[in-house]
Amino acid sequence: MNTVLLYTSPARGHLYPMMDVALALKEDGHRVVVQTLAGEADRVRAAGLEHRPIDPRIEALPLEDYRGRNPLAQLKRTFACWATRAPAEVDDLRASCAELEPYLLLVDANTWGAAAFAEARGEPWAMFLPYVLPVPSRDAPAFGPGLPPPRGWPGRLRDRLLWKALGLAGRSAMGRLNALRAELGVEPLSSFPELFQRAEVLLYRTAEPFDYPRSDWPAAVRAIGPGLWAPPGEAPDWLDALPRPRVLVSVSTELQEDGAIIETALEALAGEPGSVIVTTAALDPADFTAPHDRVKITRFLPHAAVIPEVDVLVTHGGMGTTQRALAAGVPVCVVPWGRDQNESARRVELSGAGCFVPPSKLTAARLGEAVREALTRRPAAERIARAFDEAGGARRAVQILNDLAVQRVEAHRIVEGAAER
Repeated sequence: MNTVLLYTSPARGHLYPMMDVALALKEDGHRVVVQTLAGEADRVRAAGLEHRPIDPRIEALPLEDYRGRNPLAQLKRTFACWATRAPAEVDDLRASCAELEPYLLLVDANTWGAAAFAEARGEPWAMFLPYVLPVPSRDAPAFGPGLPPPRGWPGRLRDRLLWKALGLAGRSAMGRLNALRAELGVEPLSSFPELFQRAEVLLYRTAEPFDYPRSDWPAAVRAIGPGLWAPPGEAPDWLDALPRPRVLVSVSTELQEDGAIIETALEALAGEPGSVIVTTAALDPADFTAPHDRVKITRFLPHAAVIPEVDVLVTHGGMGTTQRALAAGVPVCVVPWGRDQNESARRVELSGAGCFVPPSKLTAARLGEAVREALTRRPAAERIARAFDEAGGARRAVQILNDLAVQRVEAHRIVEGAAER
């Protein structure tokens, strides 16, 4: 039985989107080991997969980008965190490979050290990306600010300057990563976007038309639609009794101090018909007050069970929650708070599946208007749901990964045969 090792960064938002692929690989006859957060051991094993914890040193380095005073400072913090984790990832993955001898590695795009080791190992490996692709394109805007696609030379100039700024923000971290890559005997990277083009396959967890159509997709990219696996859970008994329209307000599970989204939504929707459901995640539910009995506030709910029963989602714009809603045909109102959330917000807006409210313009009046508008966008959300399903998901991923492994084995045979001759 061939072993596949799935290696993730310490984030549930990177583990859960790949659980469907891990389970499909197991069903295809592979032994699948998921190396991820120690705290996810029970969930991974309950799903029928093997669990292996990532090195505690990695979990001890939290992503604290929200402490940056502006987007550029936040990006520098993000790059610094990933570069700092990288040496521990190399040690971690080297030990796992020595013990498990996997024939295929499936590596998180945010694990820079693990990706470098996988490349140096010389065996089949693939990368997965659960957020928007940060690679330049003539058809897509520069990554980060959530700008619309370029139109003409002014837009292309804008994007060149932004990509240059992105490179400057990552210069120090990329220097540290390239030093590590040199120790492993692999080529240095000239830029941050090159990280996503080193593997032969990049499993991209979205699909057009939610992402911008491109005429110049990188050769490695395989857009397979979102990963929608979630731990088992049922919608609460009280949900059916709530009047429609039902608005779900959800913020990040990774602390980023986005409580203003909840506060503003409660104010904006206090006098509206229907009901409001709030999940506070990393924030304390006690910090928020329900204005009436048609508002329910709790820390967590099983979104996989709840989202199909609501009429619109108000969210910070994490790709997991945003795409889960769209996959259920539920329109979205995004108030992006950081990280890649501006990018998902703009895609929601341009796809017609919802609304984008910048944090700088977040008021009760503006958010209330956006929610009312988003409620009319269900047809576009349903169109995206159909496209996600057509992308193939985990079934297509298994086919792609099996083909990759076969091609690499055949290439080894050709090289070995030529050497013998």
